[in-house]
Amino acid sequence: MPEKNYENLKEEVWDTGICSGCGACVAVCPADAIIFTHDENGDSPVQTGYCKEVTDSVPCGACYAVCPRTATQDKFRVEKTGLGEYRDIFAAHAGFAVEKRQSGGAVTAILVNALEEGLIDAVVTVTADPWTQRPQSVVITQTEALVATAGSRYAWWVPTLAALKSAVITQKMEHIAIVGVPCAVSAARMMKTSDHDLLRPFGRAIRLIVGLFCTETFDYEMLIRDKIMRELAIEPWQISTLDVRGKLIIECTDNTVREIPLPDLEDCVRRGCQACGDLTAVDADISAGSVGSPDGETTLIVRTPAGVGFIDHALQTERLIIETDACSLDGIIHLSQKKSERIHK
Repeated sequence: MPEKNYENLKEEVWDTGICSGCGACVAVCPADAIIFTHDENGDSPVQTGYCKEVTDSVPCGACYAVCPRTATQDKFRVEKTGLGEYRDIFAAHAGFAVEKRQSGGAVTAILVNALEEGLIDAVVTVTADPWTQRPQSVVITQTEALVATAGSRYAWWVPTLAALKSAVITQKMEHIAIVGVPCAVSAARMMKTSDHDLLRPFGRAIRLIVGLFCTETFDYEMLIRDKIMRELAIEPWQISTLDVRGKLIIECTDNTVREIPLPDLEDCVRRGCQACGDLTAVDADISAGSVGSPDGETTLIVRTPAGVGFIDHALQTERLIIETDACSLDGIIHLSQKKSERIHK
């Protein structure tokens, strides 16, 4: 029986508007034939015309096998809601200075410690051009670069996993940490558990999956051009940090803070976000967010033995500091239930 290929993926996911934009299909396509564009049709990737299976009848199907939104995976979308399975939940912060840290800087602390101890050799994450704020997925191998890029760039949509191809195939990295929103996390977990021959190299290379709490992501052009520049008269280079905490919070380089209610940003939300009910990245090893913890702390949900190990190492070196009894689940549960309502409608 032939593998399902990009034509099936296009029919089931791209054409129906439920593509998450995680970038997994871009990473695993052996022909480099799947790309994202920045035009008005950029919600889903495009296929450039050559497919090993369709064109040359060479078995492939990697793009379909890694997608978290196909009909094969659809039944799991409803189940992936709420807090998910976990071993521990607590508030924590970095034990060292992280200038542009998001909430408590705990994710940066865990990853910096892992790089310095040799537990990982690379981090696939998101950074942004400081002048335009345009995001991109990158491979980081140095702790200084990791600290310098701390802070949320995940309000913008970016195909995070696209950089995995460079990390695994080009740079030959063998122990990779991934930081991403729930859709990217689910695709990364599929890589780790898949028996598909073309996904195994990626699965073997992924050592840690860190998921970030996410309500939705926004189209860069629409949010920057229509909301931030036109309505607020803020230039991209004036933005210091962006955060989503029940509203979009924009901190500027002159220390002013502007806010946009989330209902005012509905036209900037990517279509594929409406197919996701997962706030807390239930497929991660460690999930992280600001909800549920005091200012200056990060909520960490530790889910797997791998997550426990990375946390323990960071605690032993005191790069990560836990605040006992500082975490409340009420807000997380409320937002999780609210997000899951999308896929039950």
